[in-house]
Parts: sequence; C-alpha cells; structure tokens
Amino acid sequence: MKNLSVRVRTRLSPAFVLDVVFDAVPGVTIVFGESGSGKTTLLRAVAGLTRPEAGRIAIGERMLFDAETGIDVTPAQRRIGFVFQHLALFPHLTAAQNIEYGLARLSLDERRQRVAAIAQSFRIEHVLGRRPGEISGGERQRVGLARSLVTDPEILLLDEPLSALDHPTQSRILADLQQWNDARRIPILYVTHSQREVFALGQRVLVVENGRVVADGTPEQVMEYPAHERVAQLAGFENLLDAVVVQRKPEAGVMVTRLAGTVVEVETPLSDGEVGQAMRVAIRAGDILIANERPRGLSARNQLPGIIASLSREGSFVRATVDIGVPVDVHVTPGAVEQLSLRQGSGVWLVVKTHSCRPVSTV
Repeated sequence: MKNLSVRVRTRLSPAFVLDVVFDAVPGVTIVFGESGSGKTTLLRAVAGLTRPEAGRIAIGERMLFDAETGIDVTPAQRRIGFVFQHLALFPHLTAAQNIEYGLARLSLDERRQRVAAIAQSFRIEHVLGRRPGEISGGERQRVGLARSLVTDPEILLLDEPLSALDHPTQSRILADLQQWNDARRIPILYVTHSQREVFALGQRVLVVENGRVVADGTPEQVMEYPAHERVAQLAGFENLLDAVVVQRKPEAGVMVTRLAGTVVEVETPLSDGEVGQAMRVAIRAGDILIANERPRGLSARNQLPGIIASLSREGSFVRATVDIGVPVDVHVTPGAVEQLSLRQGSGVWLVVKTHSCRPVSTV
C-alpha cells in the first residue's frame, strides 16, 4: 500500500493561487468545497494535466512531479485513474469496448478477463454489449468507473462523478466502489460539494477554500465541529451569529457568549476563545426546537424568547425566521406549525442544546 504525497503551488490567475500540502493514505479522502475553490485544479495537478509552478507529487517513493529536479511524468505514465463529472465515453463503442480501451497492450484473452472481472464488481455484465446511449445514467457511471479501474491504477481521482444521479443510485455505486477498494487499498481523492457523499464515503475530509486546505479530519470532526466560520457555512450551518465571549467555565466544559447588539446569552462548548473575544456561534436550523410557551423541566441550557418574523414552506419543511434580537432560522415540520398554531408575529421560545451551538473563529 502506497501513500500519495502532494505539495504543490501554482498561480492560476492574479487573484487565485492553488497552494496545498497533504498526504493521502489508502482509502477515500474527500476533497470538499464550493465550485471554484480549487478542487478540480488539485486533481488535474495530481493527474499531470496541470503543471504546478512549485512543489512535488509522489506515490510512495515514485516521484511524479518535482519542480526542483524537473521531473514531470506524463499523464499516461502516472498510473492514475481519473473519472470526470462528464464521463466522455466513446458513444460509438460498446460498454465493453469503452472499458478495455486502455488495455491495448494486453492480449485479447487478458483484456476479456479483466473486463469481465471489473464488470462483475460493478454489476454491469448485462450492458457490456450496449453503447452508452442505450444504458441508464447510473450504468454509464459504472462503465466510467470500470474504465478507470480496469488498468489497476495506483491512485484514483473522482471529480463529482455521481452528482447527476439520484440518491438510491448514488448509494449503490458508492457501496460497490467501497467494496472494490477494500480489496485493493489505493488512495482515492473524491471531489464533491455534497455533504451526503462526505459522510457516505469518506474516512477523511479535506476542505478546500480559495486554493488552500482550510480543514482536515474525519467527517465528524470537520462537518460537525467546524473550527472556522467558512467551514461551518460549507458544512450546512444555516445560523452564524456574531457574539462575544463573556464567561468561561472550564470545569463544566462550556462558556457563555453574548449575541452582538443584544443582551441574549448563549452557552456553547468550551473553545480557545478568551473573555472579550469576538467569534461566531454556528447552529443548524434543524437542531433548534420551537415551543409556543416557556419550556420547563428541560436539560437544554439555551431557552431563548423570540417573535416569528416569517414562515415559508421549503419542500418537506417550513423555515421559520425568529427574531430573538437577531434573526435565527429554524426548520420545523408543517404538522408542527399547525399543532403549535405558529403564525407570523407569534411569540415563541427557541430551545437549543449547548453542544448544538458551535463556537467558530471568524478568521
């Protein structure tokens, strides 16, 4: 088993520099971030399709790129599989012919054996004789994966390969990919902006923002306990409330913050913030309970009075914006809205557990 080592820097425009340093072990490393953050550029640099200005890229002891010594292995010789968001399958070739395209150096029997084996792994034996236009989107995606993996790459790069598929199809393909890699154990860099895919597939997450890695850890560490406000936004925390630390309670593992411009105090888990320090409190809208009278006998430490400023149906839930001195978004079910008789202008109480309030840095 070999690790992937990446240390590269390159300027793509006067305002954008890709500057990343990380090592990826065998298994799936999610590269997470918004469009334009540098995720695809990073994959292209590893594949040899974009040449960095400085740095080095290596698989184990095998150097693929080194700016100082001039090493720059061609993409065809890097032994890297790359699956793009747009598969670019050859429309005039059958699925089997697409899969075996990179196996020209092998004998006919070897090509057939490899195609049959990879087709079985990804459950596409029944479409091998069909062209891409004659099979489903999920089947085309499996063919694209099989085409990249049939050559036994040392690294696999996946650039949002499942973004156009429905969730059940995504789940089945992810399960097959995990099973395949359990047997081979190669590093996989998987680019996505889907939080669902982060938790479904990744053992590790790199969050990329403006060409730099701004967070690195397990999905739970990065997505559930973000250290910075930008990561909290990417991780789906709808509420980012300006606050200042007013009290630290190390013995209890908590601290008290006051929301900016109000007298409202919110208890959060203890962080490195010192008394008087500005920060933000990140809270997911789905982690907030709403009551139409003051709650009693609850363990939740944050019970905040407010007025409903607006209610709007958004798919399967209702977004309630509640004014507690600052606006806070809350997700509730349509049934709860009716049961509690929630209306614009209604007085309510918000209930939030301490550990649902994440203190995050503003820098």
